[in-house]
Amino acid sequence: MHRLNYFGLAILSGLMLGISWPETGSLAPLLFFSFVPLLFLENELSKRNNNSKTIFGYAYLTFLIFNTFSTWWIWYASPVGMILAEVLNSLFMSTIFLWFHNIKKRLGSSRGFISLIVLWIGFEWLHYNWDLSHPWSTMGNAFANYTKLIQWYEFTGALGGSLWILVVNILVFKVLQNIILNKEKITSQKFRLLFILLIIAIPSLISYQIYSDYKETENPIEVVITQPNIDPYKDKFGRMTEEQQVDRILSLAKQKTTSTTSYIVAPETALPRGCVENDLHESYGIIQIKNLLAQFPKAKFIIGANTYIDYPKSDKKPTETARPDEQSGGWYDVFNTGLQINSSNEIQIYHKSKLVLGVEKLPFASLLSPLEKYAINLGGTMGSLGTEVEAKNFSSNDGQIAPVICYESIYGDYVTDYVKKGANAIFIITNDGWWEDTPGYKQHLDYGRLRAIETRRSIARSANTGISCFINQRGDVLQATKWWEQDVISGKINLNDKITAYTKYGDYLGRLSAFIGVLILLWNITLKYKSKVV
Repeated sequence: MHRLNYFGLAILSGLMLGISWPETGSLAPLLFFSFVPLLFLENELSKRNNNSKTIFGYAYLTFLIFNTFSTWWIWYASPVGMILAEVLNSLFMSTIFLWFHNIKKRLGSSRGFISLIVLWIGFEWLHYNWDLSHPWSTMGNAFANYTKLIQWYEFTGALGGSLWILVVNILVFKVLQNIILNKEKITSQKFRLLFILLIIAIPSLISYQIYSDYKETENPIEVVITQPNIDPYKDKFGRMTEEQQVDRILSLAKQKTTSTTSYIVAPETALPRGCVENDLHESYGIIQIKNLLAQFPKAKFIIGANTYIDYPKSDKKPTETARPDEQSGGWYDVFNTGLQINSSNEIQIYHKSKLVLGVEKLPFASLLSPLEKYAINLGGTMGSLGTEVEAKNFSSNDGQIAPVICYESIYGDYVTDYVKKGANAIFIITNDGWWEDTPGYKQHLDYGRLRAIETRRSIARSANTGISCFINQRGDVLQATKWWEQDVISGKINLNDKITAYTKYGDYLGRLSAFIGVLILLWNITLKYKSKVV
């Protein structure tokens, strides 16, 4: 094979991965074969004893194509941010593939392929939990629009989908290797081909059966969802006043709210002017919301806001994220906040915990502070924000609601924390207008469908510029609004108190894979050291 063929295989894998992704190609079943060209490339280079830099370079090309294909839309918010995101994510994935190559060379083919599976899933789990967290491209996410195939995510979460994809790719590669390289007859591979077919078919058929048989327990509440459609670049923090924005939301809400409405939902940062949390009742928006709720005392209003907590003067920072107040000499924290307001004086507060990397949180702040100017504009309030210690529900006589704010909805294990604390339904409030009319806001909606399946919780989703909708417990999208239009929808969703296996155990596949992966890496390092000593 010539170098041109190597480039062709690397590019082919990257393109197959890219067009498999939701809203960029949406050919998710193609993922079962997308790693195969790259595995052929690695096999050929291994036989020719090419060095690790060569393997890494071709793998990097594959994953750079994939990451650019699947998340190029970040460019609309920040060109430099998009480049950093693609470069780093591709670096991490290529490193995993390089480790697989080195382990396979030293420990043998079978152990090598096992290492690819556990290292990859272990990395995806790490990508949910470390300072550089950006798990948008978790492989199992690709099936978000194939909900009839993945009802079993209620047992495994999205990492189960990643396992499915990797196992099938390796088996397909082994069959094609025997046929193409080892010149074996296709008939000699019939049992392996049957095995591959069963691995794809059995989970799919089980999922179809679960989907067909699943019946929601009838426990309805009536929810009104507003979509104010306020341009985040031009109007939200500029040309439109707070009064104009709040009045638009309340005007929409009045169109659908009735005496039987339990909740009215508005998007992330729908109250644009910062509110001090000790003085929330002085906010224009909250005063107007309470006036509306006086007419509908059964209803609760859940809305996003920018809020602050002031701290007294001190030589020491009161929290890690506190900022100096030049006027008072004290400190303050800024939060991307969800509020639940009722007709009484009670206001429940939740601070967003899973923050957008480079916008709401600076990773390794002491080292990377010079990069703050390259923040990626993916929604919410700019800057390093404070967070809630842990997931927290909003409570009322109607049940408990998980107030999931924007980016938090891609963290399956974190969303289960709300449910374990008693959440009967999930409300997602978000502002996806930063990405303009690209696959970004559609993918974000798609991932919400995974959370519904994993937890078996109904979802009400309020998005500033769209898409707002309801998602039932099977992951079906209902009453979806159009992009970039003012709208309001009303519907009934069922509360649920049953706990799925995934809710109970979380990302156990990721934790187990990370543990095994570390052991394999240590084994490989030990053997490498011994070989040098000998």
